[in-house]
Amino acid sequence: MKASQFFISTFKEAPTDAEIASHQLMMRAGMIKKLGAGIYTYMPMGLRVIRKVEAIVREEMNRAGAIEVTMPVIQPAELWQETGRFTTNGPELLRIKDRHDRDFIVQPTSEECVTDIARQEFKSYKQLPKNLYQIQTKFRDERRPRFGLMRGREFIMKDAYSFDRDEAGAKASYQVMAAAYRKIFDRFGLTYRAVAADSGAIGGDLSEEFQVIAATGEDAIVYSTGSDYAANMEKAEAAAPVSTGKVGTQTMTKTPTPGKSTCADVAMLLGLPLQQTVKSLVLATDTKDDKGNVVKTQVWLLLLRGDHDMNEVKVGKLAGLGDFRFATVPEIVAHFGCEPGYLGPINTKLPVKLVVDREVAVMTDWVCGANEVDFHITGVNWGRDLPAPEMVADIRNVVAGDDAPDGKGVLAIERGIEIGHVFYLGTKYSKAMNATFLDHNGKPQFMEMGCYGIGITRLPAAAIEQNHDAKGIIWPDSIAPFTVVICMIGPDRSPDVKAAGERLYAELLAAGVDVILDDRGERPGIMFAEWELIGVPHRVTIGDKGLKDGVVEYQHRRDSEASKVPSNDVLQHVMAKVTA
Repeated sequence: MKASQFFISTFKEAPTDAEIASHQLMMRAGMIKKLGAGIYTYMPMGLRVIRKVEAIVREEMNRAGAIEVTMPVIQPAELWQETGRFTTNGPELLRIKDRHDRDFIVQPTSEECVTDIARQEFKSYKQLPKNLYQIQTKFRDERRPRFGLMRGREFIMKDAYSFDRDEAGAKASYQVMAAAYRKIFDRFGLTYRAVAADSGAIGGDLSEEFQVIAATGEDAIVYSTGSDYAANMEKAEAAAPVSTGKVGTQTMTKTPTPGKSTCADVAMLLGLPLQQTVKSLVLATDTKDDKGNVVKTQVWLLLLRGDHDMNEVKVGKLAGLGDFRFATVPEIVAHFGCEPGYLGPINTKLPVKLVVDREVAVMTDWVCGANEVDFHITGVNWGRDLPAPEMVADIRNVVAGDDAPDGKGVLAIERGIEIGHVFYLGTKYSKAMNATFLDHNGKPQFMEMGCYGIGITRLPAAAIEQNHDAKGIIWPDSIAPFTVVICMIGPDRSPDVKAAGERLYAELLAAGVDVILDDRGERPGIMFAEWELIGVPHRVTIGDKGLKDGVVEYQHRRDSEASKVPSNDVLQHVMAKVTA
């Protein structure tokens, strides 16, 4: 490609709504152009990056035995009604009607559509296993689209779905995909972690996320300093606390704490460590009749150490708390006789169900609210002042420094950007949609499924967050829009420069290198700044003075300055750098 024939459109300033580096640099480098909130046109330079991402993903998916299909972006609501997701999914699911007033959705993912294919096509155990994948446009109506391609509404995703005869086969397919994902992300040249994850709304009980490490990442990644344990914050656990056998020595006392409604303020007032306080969180669950009317409300009290935060995902997995909500102030007052800030488990006005974090369950002489404004209770102990808790669970977020759950090292936390996710789904969708096959005994069985996604258009943004400087983007070779740029200084004034540039360009093309020849005759400073902003990793500069001295200049995008290379050796030099 020659620059004079290509569409290059760069800008000195980023738009004011671009908050993070990837959004700013992709806009400035002319890779994307905003059409609407969370909706972007992929411009030629950016599309080249996306196509390279797709090519790597496609190669490794094919190598792993997956078979490519393309499913419709617009799908009939009937399929989603079979699984219940047409109503249970929130407003992120874009629902539309056609001219006949029939309901459709704009696909955010395609479990229903692919399961419909499977139940029609895979009739016998002899046809399994199968893995179908697509690279296709998705749409999620994000309430607050932001960060460019990082959290847009329309995006491209690779989604794959495996179908197996039994659980063992499905878990084997899962491991094949997890290994393929590692190969894919290794080829991208990014620093990433594979972490255990919660399956969320898609479902399933075995799941890993692939996270690109970046300071601007939205996700907290937890890992052990002494082993390969890693998980996202929703899934991460610390080692279970061990009771020291210590017996409380303090007398339970109602203590004035005027105006001190937080654990931190109470601890400071009483001169105690924050870890000796206990916070009270009040939740509620509603039982509804067939018409959706609430017929009964159960109020729950959760106790956590004062320096810990509740993990909503863990809580939602507890028996009876699957559809919890935070209790209203009137509900709290009715059950505790007090507004939030001074709540505790002692002397509640009405009975509540108690859930105790396992750290709190081994505490002694702890402090909690007295259910009376401006008062707390100190010196509280299990077994003496309260019955030993019946429901003890891990309901908190881990913190840096916690002991790792495998007993090796302590936990550390860093930020990451999710670029891939693999799930074992089991029969969640096959049962809902009656997707069965005949086993070797001629009996119908539900297919065991897995689901595997990669954010194709999110990945370039994640790569930029990890690879940029003050000048612009620094692409890994594997996904750069061009691998090499040849900058000619004054080709319109020097036939030698033009000839040398054209010759090297032809040689690199013949060697299979993705190269662009900048033949526009721009001034060196402008030309260099533009290519540094775009982030092409290898740059060769050819000028008349250098040619007379028998040299050209080579500079990698990460190099602080260019190095002189004999003009006769430049092809070999560049090829060595590109293939390193």
